[in-house]
Amino acid sequence: MPLGMKVRSSSASGRLETQHVSRTTGSGCCGGKLTDDLSKDRQQQPEWLVRELLRQNRRRHSITIGDETQIRRQHSIIYSTCKLCSLKLDETISLDNLQKLKLAFEEFERGGSRSIDAKRFGHLLKKCLGLPKTSNAQIQGLFKKIDYLGQGQISWGEFCTHMMHEYKEKQETVRRSKQVAFTLPASMKTLCHGLPIVNIHSSHDCTIVTINALETVPLTLDFGCTGPDKCCIVYGDTDGCVTIMLISSVGDTLRLWNKLPKVENMPNIAIDNAVLSPNVTFIRWKVHQDWVTQAKYFPSFHAVVSSSKEESTALVIGCVLPLTDAEQQLDEIREACYEGKTKKIQLSWTPQLRSSCDQTVFTISKGVKTFDLCPKHSLLVTGGMDRLIRMWNPHFSGKPNGILKGHSAPITYLHIFPENGQIFSVSIDCTVKIWDIQDQCCLFTADSQASGIHGDISACSYSSAVKSFYIAADCMAVLSLKIRPRLHSRLTASHDEAVMCCGYSKEFRQVVSCSEGSVVKVWDFDTGRQVFEFCGTQDQSAITCMAFDPKGRRLITGGRDGCVKIWNFNNGQCLKTLRKDGVGNEVCDCIFLQVHMSFYVMSVGGDRKIDIYPDIPEGLHHVQRPQPPWQDDLKSGHKEDILCVAQCPPSLLATSSYDGEIIVWNVVSGRIRCRIVSPLLAEHQNVEGLDKSVPSIIFFKNSKLQHFSSATALLSAGAMGCINIWNVLSGNKLAGSFKASKFQQKITKLAKTDKDTLLYAADRIGYIYVYSIEKFAAGQKSPKAENFWRAHTSRITGLQIVDNDQVVLTSSTDYTVRLWSAHGEYIGTFGQSESWSVHISSSWKHPAVPYEVLIDPLSMAHHEILNVKTCSDDIDPDKSGAHRGEHKSETHSKVRH
Repeated sequence: MPLGMKVRSSSASGRLETQHVSRTTGSGCCGGKLTDDLSKDRQQQPEWLVRELLRQNRRRHSITIGDETQIRRQHSIIYSTCKLCSLKLDETISLDNLQKLKLAFEEFERGGSRSIDAKRFGHLLKKCLGLPKTSNAQIQGLFKKIDYLGQGQISWGEFCTHMMHEYKEKQETVRRSKQVAFTLPASMKTLCHGLPIVNIHSSHDCTIVTINALETVPLTLDFGCTGPDKCCIVYGDTDGCVTIMLISSVGDTLRLWNKLPKVENMPNIAIDNAVLSPNVTFIRWKVHQDWVTQAKYFPSFHAVVSSSKEESTALVIGCVLPLTDAEQQLDEIREACYEGKTKKIQLSWTPQLRSSCDQTVFTISKGVKTFDLCPKHSLLVTGGMDRLIRMWNPHFSGKPNGILKGHSAPITYLHIFPENGQIFSVSIDCTVKIWDIQDQCCLFTADSQASGIHGDISACSYSSAVKSFYIAADCMAVLSLKIRPRLHSRLTASHDEAVMCCGYSKEFRQVVSCSEGSVVKVWDFDTGRQVFEFCGTQDQSAITCMAFDPKGRRLITGGRDGCVKIWNFNNGQCLKTLRKDGVGNEVCDCIFLQVHMSFYVMSVGGDRKIDIYPDIPEGLHHVQRPQPPWQDDLKSGHKEDILCVAQCPPSLLATSSYDGEIIVWNVVSGRIRCRIVSPLLAEHQNVEGLDKSVPSIIFFKNSKLQHFSSATALLSAGAMGCINIWNVLSGNKLAGSFKASKFQQKITKLAKTDKDTLLYAADRIGYIYVYSIEKFAAGQKSPKAENFWRAHTSRITGLQIVDNDQVVLTSSTDYTVRLWSAHGEYIGTFGQSESWSVHISSSWKHPAVPYEVLIDPLSMAHHEILNVKTCSDDIDPDKSGAHRGEHKSETHSKVRH
């Protein structure tokens, strides 16, 4: 060995050794800081990113400073493809920034230009925000959100409108996330009492105590536990006094009282006899100058709270016993109990006055009729004749922390629901409201017309055990809270209700989904994270269909309320409403149509007519009516609801209806080109109640379709899971029909790849099938599915192929929106906790499948116990079938492959 050559350390011991590189501080990158940053980054990296980094660097046994830089660069490249933008420009703009931008826009206006282009906008934004390193991609993204018409110019007014709408919708999103409601109308039960109910109180052990021989008339009563086998009875009377009875050894005391003479078959005890018990402490406070409206004992505060309509003592929080005399009285009780003596106490109805240090007095205009106190939120709420709900810090009586306005009648009941951070209130006009404590806003209102509660309210009580309000008026009413179902920890929902449709915007690389509750959500396609959401209708009627304009910057939605709306979906601004005069029927489908150089929005649905609206983005009227209908549509159009519409440029249009009829139109002339009636296979001819509807149709144009004129075919969903293929340009002949669904379930959605080579079909129980139309055209009678997998557990409502990324987008009534590879590999569910990267397979959920798909009975593996013969090959998606597991192994083998 040459002299001076160093022996390389052996790696046989399995140790990972690094080269020692000296690091010096200077103007360059500090090695120590780099290491710290890397360690911090690794702590924040998702598991899939760690796996990807390890996979790319699995052969490295030593690292140097240059290697760290390279790894960091790889980390930056990989992570930038999956994370959300670390800086959201529209969230960092402050009032000062807005003022600077306004002045900058005004300078351009003085120069004769009322709007600026994207380049100038980027320059202004970087300068005014003080962010010179902000990427141009981020600025361009914000510019395109504002320039929804794609004109290349924006004005100061458009910028402000975008910011205002986005801020408003984000506030609504927060409010909607806390949304609660009652089940309406309320459940009613006729009262069996001859007199009004004055109090409703739960009795855990079914014990009822009555006390007679009272000096004054009690108006309000409360009962609470003060400790193990201890209780407190509090009542307020017409003299403004609060009377307190503390009972220890409650079980023994009540057993003794239960042996006393009965009145109307109920044990009864006089108050002067009750206080003689060694286990009873009696005290009476003079608190108010008017009748006591409410009195309650709060064990967490060790205090009694009472209220009246007299302003100077509207509400008082006071101690139970005088602080100076409490210890002395307790000693007397202990002594009497120890010696076994009877207390020699003469009942005195003369009330005592608390010292100022023993109570906190709140002065409130027009007094207090009701209140509640919450130790968790350290919150006191009061309500009364002025119809306002005041929120107080219970330790300070100066000014309220907040005032809730909304009731139009005096408030008679308040209850704080600490678990959800909400306040329930009831007014004498039988209106019930739910408020959010943090945002101090009203979440839900149930008036008397909606709830069905009428008459004078005499008593209210909220039961946290059953999450219900009990209200005594003309009848005993029960208002139950709607409880959102809690998902299993392995389940992920994209929406809180059924998803009716979804789509992909190539312009923004965003996914938009619409729900039955009229909520529109915008998702980041590359990560699965939610970007934005807004509500589509005031009455929360379902959004049933959607489409994008050709530029992908505007969203068109159709609803169950009969309206079609055009949106800037990046800020929730409704740009225009398209509807007929009068009450419209449900819109089932809508598309954006181009005829020559003109653009139109077309909708179909329950009106059984085709509605066409010219696309006039700069129209002065917010509400737009349709063009006069085609004459052929008026005279001989569809006889049933139109379910679907599809266009084949330049002039063909097809519509399908509930009765199975398909009409092909010439969009230039508005004339009917042909009519098609979906055929039935021989085995389906005599099936009772057969569903003949055509929920999906699609045009195919492929040069390899040798048997079709102009290589154009129309595909339609048929009965019992069949797909029919029509030659619409040559005799309107049925070129063929095949069973697409292996379980004979209705095909609900059809989609195709950009080159019209593959057909994707989705059925009613959540399966997706992939077929090659070229193979069918070559003469194969029934093509075999290239692949199939189960994507959802119920009806698939949205299906789109994103060819550039080789992925499939789906939505379903099972509340989810999902992304799949073109081969059926599960990428993820939008809204899941961990983000993904579309182009990094290690970030996908594959080889896992959605948990609800895995455990659903229709996905069960083949077992002999399931081999039950049925009269029909059709299966009910709500029940277990006999042959559903027969293809499962094949499905999963396809996915693994």
